[in-house]
Amino acid sequence: MKWLQSGRRRDLCVLLYGDDGVPTQKLKTALERRYDERIDPKQFYGALEALERLGHVRSRTEGLSDVYELTDAGREHVEAYAAWLDEEVGCGERR
Repeated sequence: MKWLQSGRRRDLCVLLYGDDGVPTQKLKTALERRYDERIDPKQFYGALEALERLGHVRSRTEGLSDVYELTDAGREHVEAYAAWLDEEVGCGERR
């Protein structure tokens, strides 16, 4: 299955999974906490724009904030990625 080769884009999709929408700043803060470093805004917004262009996420405006959420296709890809990780890592089982 061809999906995202960018770890940052995959991580953004994982952070969006299970939510009905996440404000941009909250999403950026969550990713920075995960990486334990500041992310350049141009790179962050570039990743979001690419995900939207590819059809994995969609955005809407709520008040003054842009809010991002996964599309059905994005959700399916995250679930397939999680299943692959589970298969390879084995929930604590060692190979």
